[in-house]
Amino acid sequence: MIDKLIEQIIEKKSPICVGLDTKFDYIPQEFLSHEFSTDALTYAANNIFQYNCALVDAIADIVPAVKVQAAYYEMYGCEGVKAFRDTIRYAKNAGLIVIADVKRNDIGATATAYSSAYIGRTKIGEEELAVFNADFATVNGYLGTDGIAPFVEDCKKYDKGIFVLVKTSNKSSGEIQDLEFEHKTIYNRMADYVQEWGKECIGTYGYSSVGAVIGATYPQQAARIRETHPHIFVLIPGYGAQGGSAEGLLPNFDQKGLGGIVNNSRAILTAYRNEAYVKMPFDKAAREATLAMQRDILDTFDKNGISYDE
Repeated sequence: MIDKLIEQIIEKKSPICVGLDTKFDYIPQEFLSHEFSTDALTYAANNIFQYNCALVDAIADIVPAVKVQAAYYEMYGCEGVKAFRDTIRYAKNAGLIVIADVKRNDIGATATAYSSAYIGRTKIGEEELAVFNADFATVNGYLGTDGIAPFVEDCKKYDKGIFVLVKTSNKSSGEIQDLEFEHKTIYNRMADYVQEWGKECIGTYGYSSVGAVIGATYPQQAARIRETHPHIFVLIPGYGAQGGSAEGLLPNFDQKGLGGIVNNSRAILTAYRNEAYVKMPFDKAAREATLAMQRDILDTFDKNGISYDE
């Protein structure tokens, strides 16, 4: 799966993932359905799904992937989870790679169940069904190997991928992740495990389908991880609204512009509220915000001798 993602990045010259962390409050009033259901959760979920479809249509030709954050759907109950599933299906049908941002973590049979739900198969009698059928899922590795092994097995069996939390973008991440143990930080130790877990999943481009989450807000830490973990592909949150810059992304990438994909959520979802795009329809604004992000990254690449044409 990692090769498929990289090939789309190269084709579109766009190491960008649009985060569909869609809240009902993000949807412009003029887009909302006029048929208000007596069930407010159903009404919200249906509008969120339709909004996502419009956004996917607007950006599918310029980005390789979307990330669908489960929490923003679970908050609307069963109806929201259905919108989560339907959004994944719609994006995949549009040709996009889909990352289910679920950050699941458990051990044994429970970890197996989580993996079956998001990237594997669920068996019912003699039939095996793909339930959410994302291409990648985010996972939390801090319960150790037995919480990750089922995901890795499904990666190999079904040509899928995972991104393991290593150094997250939030301000308090250092409270645990930066602690040192035997002269090595916790986040660097986790990167060691990620590299080990993914050693049998390395693709044609030298990167593994077992990747890492490393925040754009921590470029120095990203540089340390990349120096000793050359096969780890990185999902990079924190660009834009959280303070991550295009310059800060560079440690994650090689000279061919490979090695990572940068997520941007709210700034694209609500681009129509930005002064630069306020006169545009929301989908046009989302597209223009995505193109501006692409230019920012590619210009920074170019200044540092990084190119997809080499």
